[in-house]
Amino acid sequence: MFESVRKNYDFLNVYHHGKSYANKYLVMYIVDNQMSINRFGITVSKKVGNSVIRHRVTRLIRESIRLNEDKFAIGYDIVIVARNTAKGKKYQDIESAVLHLGRIHKIVKR
Repeated sequence: MFESVRKNYDFLNVYHHGKSYANKYLVMYIVDNQMSINRFGITVSKKVGNSVIRHRVTRLIRESIRLNEDKFAIGYDIVIVARNTAKGKKYQDIESAVLHLGRIHKIVKR
């Protein structure tokens, strides 16, 4: 299982000092963490939907990270924010969005 960004100050550090790219469903913030691991944070706001919908989107993002974790370069704090359009999407859509953003950031190995 991957390591998580848990503390508010870690999230704020990624938001303020990180670089961000977005696509149709997600926004990915990334900052170097000077560690030998990646830490992932997932955010889904109330604008996306009720708690059932938000938790489903969170689970889809977490699963796509888990299955593709070995493709990511090491040493980053990565925060993924779900957009409203991610609501009701299939796993394949979310997975391709995560990998697309990773390729844009140049942290996903081919």
